[in-house]
Amino acid sequence: MASPYGIQLAVHIISSFYGDLCSKVCECLIRRGTQSLAQIIRFTDLNRENAINCLRVLIHQNCVQAFTIQQDAVFGEPPRMVTQYIALFDNVIHKLRAPKFYEIVSEELGKDCLVIFQGLVQHGRLSVNDMIAGYADIEGSSENVGRESFTKLVNARFVEHCPAPDPHLEPPVVDEKGKKKKTQVEEPPLDQRVLAAAAPMESMRFFLEMDDHSEETGNETTTSVRSGQKRKQDEGELDADKKKEVLWRVNVEEFLRRLRHKACITHVKSKINEEAAIVLSAMLELSKQSESGLKAEKSEYLSINAIYDEVIKKEGGLGMDFERVRSLLDQLGCETLSTGMDESYCIDIKEIIELSQNEEVESLVMRRYGPEAYRIYRLLSKAGRLMETEKISDSTFVEKKATIAILYKLWKDDFLQMEHVKTSTAKQSDFRLWTINKEQLQKQVLNEMYHAALNLKLRIAHEKDQAKEVIKLPKDKLVGESNTKYVRWANVTRILESCLMDLDDAIMLFHHF
Repeated sequence: MASPYGIQLAVHIISSFYGDLCSKVCECLIRRGTQSLAQIIRFTDLNRENAINCLRVLIHQNCVQAFTIQQDAVFGEPPRMVTQYIALFDNVIHKLRAPKFYEIVSEELGKDCLVIFQGLVQHGRLSVNDMIAGYADIEGSSENVGRESFTKLVNARFVEHCPAPDPHLEPPVVDEKGKKKKTQVEEPPLDQRVLAAAAPMESMRFFLEMDDHSEETGNETTTSVRSGQKRKQDEGELDADKKKEVLWRVNVEEFLRRLRHKACITHVKSKINEEAAIVLSAMLELSKQSESGLKAEKSEYLSINAIYDEVIKKEGGLGMDFERVRSLLDQLGCETLSTGMDESYCIDIKEIIELSQNEEVESLVMRRYGPEAYRIYRLLSKAGRLMETEKISDSTFVEKKATIAILYKLWKDDFLQMEHVKTSTAKQSDFRLWTINKEQLQKQVLNEMYHAALNLKLRIAHEKDQAKEVIKLPKDKLVGESNTKYVRWANVTRILESCLMDLDDAIMLFHHF
């Protein structure tokens, strides 16, 4: 379940992009969970046509996923298949990250690929022909250039096949009494089950097939480009008259993986040095293909020779020798595996992310409660266990009275957990023990970040509304006071959007990384 301010942020994003009706449907699905069309109509007070149109928009923009499930027999009627809809909260929040995705595509693949990619982000889902036609209309270039650019996007795994429109979800297995059977393996949440059922096979996820019509023979010839292993064309995808159209969407997972690597590199650069960041960057580059899922905990074991060869390719890495690279690998805390003359190293990515998360919370405590609270929180964070008030006071060199006041303030704001212990000795005493529940704290911090992001979005919308008259003016009419208002709006918006992107880095750190 999304946090309260996370829901408000998601609803505001949908409202600003697709209107109030779509935001009603989105809010209904996020707050109430999986719903049928009839339930959506009842809870949103929309008529059937509007509800269907909103669902079509949200599905096309990858914010809602439909699926079918068997409904149990009622009142003597046989079981029947029912279409349900589920909101994809993460995909809604990803709408904020389009500028970051644009920057990655532009830096790695250039302007032509960026034009096609921007069209895909705007429309949500498109076929290859639609993207290439849109590119040709905007740039006035030949379709061959557009095809080459789209192929680069596929090879970089920046785009992928869309999921199945309405996959079938198997109902839970029940026993003879109609109760759900317990299994040793815990069943994943419903949204994960739906996404897994809808996801295309990995072998088909980046399969690209483009058709050309030969003028000489009039027969259709197919050119196939793909990332991964070869696979024969599935004849089941062809109709009697024409080939089924394949839709593509942005592969958000690939962008999040690159942003996760960037966050790790930034942390190491600030905590160790730039050379260590170069070595880490080389290791992540070498192991990215072997990472299973977005939240890979460790890289694969990499030989020192492979790491060194990748390091010297990077800017600033050419001057390093083997011994310097070994020293930096030790500073990074890499695990070592020696087999004969070969040395292999593995980096703990999860540990770097956790250190970054701790640093983010510590900086929040420092800004909000002051240096003494920072020392107390840092002590409890490193201890990872219950500590008594007097011990905390002695370890942080903070007076006991001030320590108690700070601990109660942090506890009241849910930064700490307290346990009250009474001793049953001859001299009865009361102790208060303190610790940090990091999992619960991270959820709270994330909710506060969503709140801050919502406030920034609302302020950006407010500034735009205040300056709407000068925004509509042509450039040659922006003179005097109008120009002053326009420049102020542009500067304020740029600062607010920059703050929003920085805040989103922290949101990704706690929610996705």
